[in-house]
Amino acid sequence: MSVPSYTRGPQTTPLLAMTIGAAFDRAVERFTDREALVVRHQGLRYTWAQLAEEVDGCARGLLALGLKAGERVGIWSPNCAQWCITQFASAKVGAVLVNINPAYRLTELEYTLKQSGCRWLICADSFKTSNYHAMLHDLLPELHRCAVGALESDRLPELQGVISLGDTPADGMLSWEGLLDLAEQVSAEQLRQCGEQLQFDDPVNIQYTSGTTGFPKGATLSHYNILNNGFMVGESLKLSEHDRLVIPVPLYHCFGMVMGNLGCVTHGTTMIYPSAAFDPLETLRAAAQEKATGMYGVPTMFIAMLDHPERQSLNLSHLRTGIMAGSTCPIEVMKRVIDDLHLKEMQIAYGMTETSPVSTQTGPDDDIEHRVTRVGRTQPHLESKVVDEQNRIVARGQIGELCTRGYSVMLGYWNNPQATAEAIDDAGWMHTGDLAIMDEEGYLRIIGRNKDMIIRGGENVYPREIEEFFFTHPAVADVQVIGVPDDVYGEEIVAWVRLHEGHQADADELREYCKGRIAHFKTPRHFKFVDDFPMTVSGKVQKFRMREISVEELGASKSDLL
Repeated sequence: MSVPSYTRGPQTTPLLAMTIGAAFDRAVERFTDREALVVRHQGLRYTWAQLAEEVDGCARGLLALGLKAGERVGIWSPNCAQWCITQFASAKVGAVLVNINPAYRLTELEYTLKQSGCRWLICADSFKTSNYHAMLHDLLPELHRCAVGALESDRLPELQGVISLGDTPADGMLSWEGLLDLAEQVSAEQLRQCGEQLQFDDPVNIQYTSGTTGFPKGATLSHYNILNNGFMVGESLKLSEHDRLVIPVPLYHCFGMVMGNLGCVTHGTTMIYPSAAFDPLETLRAAAQEKATGMYGVPTMFIAMLDHPERQSLNLSHLRTGIMAGSTCPIEVMKRVIDDLHLKEMQIAYGMTETSPVSTQTGPDDDIEHRVTRVGRTQPHLESKVVDEQNRIVARGQIGELCTRGYSVMLGYWNNPQATAEAIDDAGWMHTGDLAIMDEEGYLRIIGRNKDMIIRGGENVYPREIEEFFFTHPAVADVQVIGVPDDVYGEEIVAWVRLHEGHQADADELREYCKGRIAHFKTPRHFKFVDDFPMTVSGKVQKFRMREISVEELGASKSDLL
């Protein structure tokens, strides 16, 4: 009799039945004088006691503004100390923090603020090519003539005001220092009483998922969701107060604020932000100079660090663990991460924003084969199953859609019951949309997204398999495979390729490399050689954008697609 593709994670370590504010206070009490946060690009360092002073000051300032539990406060900023402080301060007062992608432009910003009903927005003055202050004045022409906190906007009627993290706030904005000054109006006892009214099942965070069509949906997450997910991730990494974790991934994403910040807070681990946005050299320097023991990133980040010419001059010997997520790690990259970055216990985590995010994770003792071909086993206190199109569990070894259930599944999409019902079924299972295989040991392998699967001439082709194959070619540094429409085969395969510096290869060489190694129908018809891929701020490759570009170029010109 075949074994069904269903597993349940271990139950030995209890879940945390507390709010994020309570967990933060517990860390402060236990690790008072140890270093809590290092923000290298701002030159800031905080012990847990010092961080608590900032967090409580910000929380009391938010209460002085009249912010109530359940109301939304947005944050639109790259990584910085104030992001971290706001995360814990908003949780302490029961506000729902709305994470806004630093790359958002005016239309996206307006939609997010309006859909979530934000009362206040905390923002940087600028980031890369984005002038946040200028965009806000375009969106809110009333801002400069309204008193602080008394905004009356036609386009955003629920928004009361804007708090600027810049040195010179624009007219109508409250400065960060001004917010902290308001703390004098609210006592520590009032803040404590506010915290006692909160429940761990209350919503605390809205994260907008970046869909390929239409506007993003706001995944609404509770204290219980994300606090426990950060805790369980940290447990798998064996984090403690003696660890120091480099967090180069964006805080607006679950990877940074949950797996990073909350994983550290629940274990007393030092949080280290190397730069406002990912920079390979600054991340390497942070690991070396701060004697970090852990590091996070997506595969493209680790590839950039491994290929950086200054890496070999830095002492990275303190590193031992970390997480690579976002996509499966190619075996050649993992070997170099282990050998060249000393990350012997590097783990793979898989999940989605709607599941807080991690659902499965490899372990510190898993061999390299399992770490690069699988995304681990079901996390503690969660369930996983693989189902067919009729929502029936398939046998081990068969392909189906991966579903997850348990404490990590979101409360729902904010003000979008229809989308929530489409994602979470009546039995509480979150349908991921990812194609997966569960093996006899319960390890899961992600084959790809339902929408990413290529059907060429009636053959199902999984891009990840082809990508893994091309990583064995010595000239290939990174590769992404997509499908484009074709009149004859239905779809044809396109490989975007980035070569190692100093290496050369052309389309004919790569096609020849495929012969006798992979099935002929898996060999890409088109190759596009690039220096970079279209990517999100969080470092995820935007395959939908690559598909759009390839379709356009194939229709207009084939000079780049050979």
